[in-house]
Amino acid sequence: MTGQSPRPSRAVVVGGGLAGVTSALRLADAGLDVTLLEGRPRLGGLAFSFRRGDLSVDNGQHVYLRCCTAYRWFLDRIEGTHLAPLQDRLDVPVLDVGRPAGPRLGRLRRTGLPVPLHLAGGLAAYPHLSLAEKAGVARAALALGRLDPADPALDGIDFATWLRRHGQSQRTIEALWDLVGVATLNATAPHASMALAAKVFKTGLLSEPGAADIGWAAVPLGDLHDTLARKALESAGVEIRLRARAGSLTRAEGGRWAVETDGERFEADTVVLAVPQGETHRLLPDGALDDPDRLLDLTDAPILNVHVVYDRPVLRRPFFAALGSPVQWVFDRTASSGLQGGGQYLAVSQSAAQDEIDLPVAELRKRYVPELERLLPAAREAGIRDFFVTRERTATFAPAPGVGRLRPGTHTRATGLHLAGAWTATGWPATMEGAVRSGFSAADAALRALGRPHEHPLQEAA
Repeated sequence: MTGQSPRPSRAVVVGGGLAGVTSALRLADAGLDVTLLEGRPRLGGLAFSFRRGDLSVDNGQHVYLRCCTAYRWFLDRIEGTHLAPLQDRLDVPVLDVGRPAGPRLGRLRRTGLPVPLHLAGGLAAYPHLSLAEKAGVARAALALGRLDPADPALDGIDFATWLRRHGQSQRTIEALWDLVGVATLNATAPHASMALAAKVFKTGLLSEPGAADIGWAAVPLGDLHDTLARKALESAGVEIRLRARAGSLTRAEGGRWAVETDGERFEADTVVLAVPQGETHRLLPDGALDDPDRLLDLTDAPILNVHVVYDRPVLRRPFFAALGSPVQWVFDRTASSGLQGGGQYLAVSQSAAQDEIDLPVAELRKRYVPELERLLPAAREAGIRDFFVTRERTATFAPAPGVGRLRPGTHTRATGLHLAGAWTATGWPATMEGAVRSGFSAADAALRALGRPHEHPLQEAA
């Protein structure tokens, strides 16, 4: 019948983490009818909040850097930028309690000078390395700046091997490279792909002066990744179905796709699978990937978070990192949690926690309460109102050497089916930034396949 407008293209996005929400927003902004399916009762994936009595608790401490341009776009898109502010300039307090002469506080700072001079003054003043070690760091940083993180050869070696080849002592690795690398890669240097390490350090430290400035949510993560994300999706016209776990993905009539949940069937012209690699493997139709079992070789790495609520303030800074202690990073979550009554709530973030992830709470308390007292003298006199643990056994994919060949791109061999998730081939480790970038890539690929390319809001994140 003449005069009828064409049927709008329909999309189904499976998964309501950052990758899925990003894909859904991009597809809806391009004019598609979008349905988002999420098996949980909330959005946000593995970056979420929950209630514990009167507290609002993040499952884990998440930070981002100024160089995380895709995640910053995400914050802008959901109108949450003001709720996750960035430092004016990189400033990381580092407390070494392993020194025979007693604890010493140092700082990793930058200036406003051009790269690489922006870090020279901070490195010179960093007290946890010798003069020779600092000179070695400078030489290694220059060598790192010449690398191409996309070089497949780099993915075949581990970060520690490269650091040793470039004269880095074990102390330098512990006091500098692993201090940053464990938190961003979720692996120590011997267990991290050099390609991913090069991506982190070259982008974060050597791309522009402010690239490594740190940002984190001043509110519960759920306020951003669930509440504001849901509002943005609804405003864009996305139909959100929570508690709707995809059970199957099959071809329907006319070459469309059919996604079935418990009792419902959703047909679409294009589908984005934005779920973990194991679930993606379960849902993939035959022939969609050349070697789908590679997804099962993408193993997981855990992150442990220890939460301690004191009856009084014990830490004057918003966060710090520790050396000479099992403790890695400590954050003050008092304001964001809504804690009342003059106490203080600290979250201890422990990446690469394979050896501790299954320990009983009592054993973790016995281990970490004395360590916090060693790091924070004021904690020795404080009472503990609450102590609890959150465990993310599948927090990230393990960034081991060779992982690059296991990570698929967004495209599949099945027309109209695309993959998203921080575990896909974004070039980044498993971070919020990587998740959002994967959502960009999947949505853009879907739109191109439909003949509806849409202007990318952030070209460098494609």
